[in-house]
Amino acid sequence: MTTTEWITDIALVLVVFRQLREDRLDRRTFLIPLGIVAFVAYSYLDSVPTGGNDLVLIAALAGAGAVLGIAGGVYTRIRPLDGHLVIKAGAVSAILWVLGMGARMGFQVWVEHGGGADDVARFSVAHHITSDQAWVTAFVLMAVTEVVTRVGTIYLRSRGSARAVAAAAPAVPVLDRTA
Repeated sequence: MTTTEWITDIALVLVVFRQLREDRLDRRTFLIPLGIVAFVAYSYLDSVPTGGNDLVLIAALAGAGAVLGIAGGVYTRIRPLDGHLVIKAGAVSAILWVLGMGARMGFQVWVEHGGGADDVARFSVAHHITSDQAWVTAFVLMAVTEVVTRVGTIYLRSRGSARAVAAAAPAVPVLDRTA
């Protein structure tokens, strides 16, 4: 793995660890993880291979990312506090996030340094996966999908909570200027 790959993977893990302490839900909650995966997608997605069963592999890993992301978003606590929403990743959310990130990092280290390249090559031939780029695309889209669905789930959940905060807020008196 390159230094850039380690930095981006660690940054994505730190995003959730930052949310283990309760903090105000704001634009940074959404923009930081989306910015990181946009950088990763731009850096690694040159093409989407479509030969053989490449799309099946890509769809399977993207689907796994979606499941992890939605579950992570569901297990993130969002609550009103002093007229604002605060967010805190629960233990399940953090475990799912680290599981997804760890699986990707572990696979990459295993292939590059643990002798897994031959096993992956045999698996690819046996299952009609046509290129190394299919694996890269599948894992990048898994990460992107995990982040986007987690952030999207948190956003959708926060909209319901924001309406509750607004409904509970005391009405601001309006001055009658007709008199």
